[in-house]
Amino acid sequence: MFFRQLLAKDATLSYFFGCGSCHVGVAVDPVLGDEQWFIDEAAKQDVKISHVIDTHVHADHFSGGRALAEKTGAAYCLHEANAGRANYPFDALKDGQRIVVGNVFVDVLHTPGHTPDSICLVVTDKRRAETPWFVLTGDTLFVGSAGRPDLAGRETEMAGQIHDTLHQRLLTLPAEVELYPGHTSGSACGAGMSGKPMSTIGFEKRWNPMLAMSRDEFVAALTQSIPPRPAEMDRMVAFNLGN
Repeated sequence: MFFRQLLAKDATLSYFFGCGSCHVGVAVDPVLGDEQWFIDEAAKQDVKISHVIDTHVHADHFSGGRALAEKTGAAYCLHEANAGRANYPFDALKDGQRIVVGNVFVDVLHTPGHTPDSICLVVTDKRRAETPWFVLTGDTLFVGSAGRPDLAGRETEMAGQIHDTLHQRLLTLPAEVELYPGHTSGSACGAGMSGKPMSTIGFEKRWNPMLAMSRDEFVAALTQSIPPRPAEMDRMVAFNLGN
């Protein structure tokens, strides 16, 4: 397996990984303007980009997902909740779906809360082990924090969804699973996140203050610490939906 993490503008983290021996790779959450980086990395690894996945319809940056998919012939993927919402064709991902990328398995987890369509991607390299190696958590779980719950306009309800998603889905993964979030400190998508661009499920269980709270405490804390809305948020969402 190969794995690359890109620190893009506005403290956004993008990913490119896959199976070098089978010459296939997956791009996750590319930012508009970074398409050439993925194309260059694919050439270095001698792989074809087969899938471009956005973990949700982003509100803090213009997505380069569709542009990269068009340039490379890859499938562009979003969660199925965006059917009828996005004004372009996409491959609709379902909860529990497995994407096979050579010797790499990508399992889709629907993790609503930050947005209704949010997903996380659980990645296994079957040449190493049968259990997952890492999870890309998008804007659901950060290092030291959790995603903002207000983008759908229902802060309290969505904060409760994030709590349930974290405890019923992500924190059931093995403690040694590495965690790679969609942002690092400086992002508008959450408060109190660390500048460290990765962690593990076990470390976050032990030290992430949000994960030690009861559901009511979590909802209160998350809704009281919402950062200002991202600049140009409405334009970004409209662009990312193809409007």
